[in-house]
Amino acid sequence: MGSGLEDRQQLRAQLIQDRLNLPDRLDLAERLQSVLRVWLVTRKELRIAAYWPIKGEFDPLPALYRWSEVEARRRIGLPVADREHGRLRFHVWYPGCPMEEDATGIPKPKDTEAFEPDLLLLPCLGYGPGGLRLGYGGGFMLRTISQIEPRPAIVGLGYAHGFLPLLRHEPNDVRLDAMLTEMGAVWENSRA
Repeated sequence: MGSGLEDRQQLRAQLIQDRLNLPDRLDLAERLQSVLRVWLVTRKELRIAAYWPIKGEFDPLPALYRWSEVEARRRIGLPVADREHGRLRFHVWYPGCPMEEDATGIPKPKDTEAFEPDLLLLPCLGYGPGGLRLGYGGGFMLRTISQIEPRPAIVGLGYAHGFLPLLRHEPNDVRLDAMLTEMGAVWENSRA
């Protein structure tokens, strides 16, 4: 058996492949859109940051756009790498805003206002009991969250197939305040 790092890398690769191969992924995404839209109705935050979906990730942007239409002060943000500080900054996104690709080929807002989010939606490759999140393993999100004051609520988004009942916490893991799947809010603490 390999080291824990190798095991996690293999697990990540398998979860990405499994997600891409979900036969009903479009139906699952539609159900998760509904879950997210309903969940957002009671939220008081005005600044929510999310992500541009890659590798079969759930796309939260349609639900967020509908959320933002309710009140003009609401802002949606997407990540932009801040290499000087080793973290992500979140810049305003809206349908049709100017975009450019970052160094990894992921679209990011171009020349829009930056803000610190009140709530952060994160894609999850996998998730475990008590708010454990399995991401891509770079630790970038953990560094980013640790530099945002006050700490935003952290909500994971993913499909139920990614539940890992034996997942154990490692130093670069981000603890979630809530986890949403196509099944609904599968886990939520009092902070969320």
